[in-house]
Amino acid sequence: MRTNRSFAAVAATLGFLATTLACKSPAPASPAPATAAPSTATEVNHPPPPPPAAEHIKLQHILVSFRGRVPGKNITRSQDEARVLAHQILDRAKKGEDFDSLVRTYTDDRPPGIYALANSGVTPGEGEFSRDRMVPAFGEVGFSLAPGEIGIAEYDPVKSPYGWHIIKRLE
Repeated sequence: MRTNRSFAAVAATLGFLATTLACKSPAPASPAPATAAPSTATEVNHPPPPPPAAEHIKLQHILVSFRGRVPGKNITRSQDEARVLAHQILDRAKKGEDFDSLVRTYTDDRPPGIYALANSGVTPGEGEFSRDRMVPAFGEVGFSLAPGEIGIAEYDPVKSPYGWHIIKRLE
């Protein structure tokens, strides 16, 4: 019988603890970290889903390259000079300077530097290039911009091997 009494005593104690804990107010907690989830369903704010990726875009760009990067071009600036120049042009473009004029003055590509691109998995239309045929950074930056926005694809030997691309999304 002693075993039954011990079991009964433990069960009674657990029942008492469960009742006591359910009735007590929670102890004051320290402030929740900024990343904590909201406490009620009405407070949940889910970010809106990202807009679907554009299938077709039109870009204008300025290529700023350096010595030895563009076959057939006699570019004499160093890599450091090209980086500084690219960021100066980017700043001027973002401040509203005429992009066409900047292209004509600075590009190491052919003016007007306008390209129509079809996104990956989309059949290119008349006069369009497949995003997959361009250097990776060109498409990554181009498709991330909204129409009218300007960005830069930084020089990277794999993703942007010709230099810096200052890119303005036209459409």
